Amino acid sequence: MSSTDWLSQSTLVLASNNKGKIAEFEKMFAELKLPVEVVPQGKLNIEDAIEDGLSFVENAIIKARHASKISGKPAIADDSGICVPVLGGAPGIYSARFAGEHGNDAANNEKLLHKLKPLRKDDAPIEGMFVCVLALVQHAEDPLPQIFQGIWSGEILEQARGENGFGYDPLFWLPELNVSSAELSKDEKNKISHRGQAMCLFKASLVK
Repeated sequence: MSSTDWLSQSTLVLASNNKGKIAEFEKMFAELKLPVEVVPQGKLNIEDAIEDGLSFVENAIIKARHASKISGKPAIADDSGICVPVLGGAPGIYSARFAGEHGNDAANNEKLLHKLKPLRKDDAPIEGMFVCVLALVQHAEDPLPQIFQGIWSGEILEQARGENGFGYDPLFWLPELNVSSAELSKDEKNKISHRGQAMCLFKASLVK
C-alpha cells in the first residue's frame, strides 16, 4: 500500500466541523492543487467523532477513522490546541472545551487568562505553543496512518489583541514579529502557523 494511494480516489474527507479550521484548510488545500476534491465532513452529514484519546495524535486518528468509516473515503483530520508549560501543558487536547462549552472562544480565553494570572511574575513572559497534528488514513482500518505535526512557539498575552483568526489567536504573542496571531492576515498566519507547518509536511509527502 503506497502512502499516496488515496490520490487515486475522487474525494478526500476533511474530518472537521470547525468553521475556522475549515476556512484555513480550504485555502491551504486550494494552493496544493490536489487531484482530489477535499470535502468537509459536514457536507456529508458526518457529525464530530467522540474524542476520547489522551493526545493530539490519538484524537486526530480517531477523527480521521470516524470520517473514513462513515464516508467510505480516505480522510484527513486535524487535532490542535494550545499548550502552556506552566499549566502542565493545559489546555492541550481540551483547548476547544477548556471552559466547558465546546467552541466558546471567549470563555476559553477568559479561563486561560484567569489560570495564568497568579503565575505571572513581574514582566516575565509565559511561554505557550500551538500544536497541530494531521492524521491521514487511506481507509477506516488503515494500519499505518500518516502523521504530520507542527508546533508554533510564542507567548501568552495578559489581554487579547487583534480581530483575526479564532480560538486562542488573540492571546498568542509572537515576540519576533511584535504582533499577536490575531493581528496577522490569513496568508501571513498560514505561512508560519502550526497548521501551516503540518500542511507543509503533508505537501512534502506527496512528492516522495
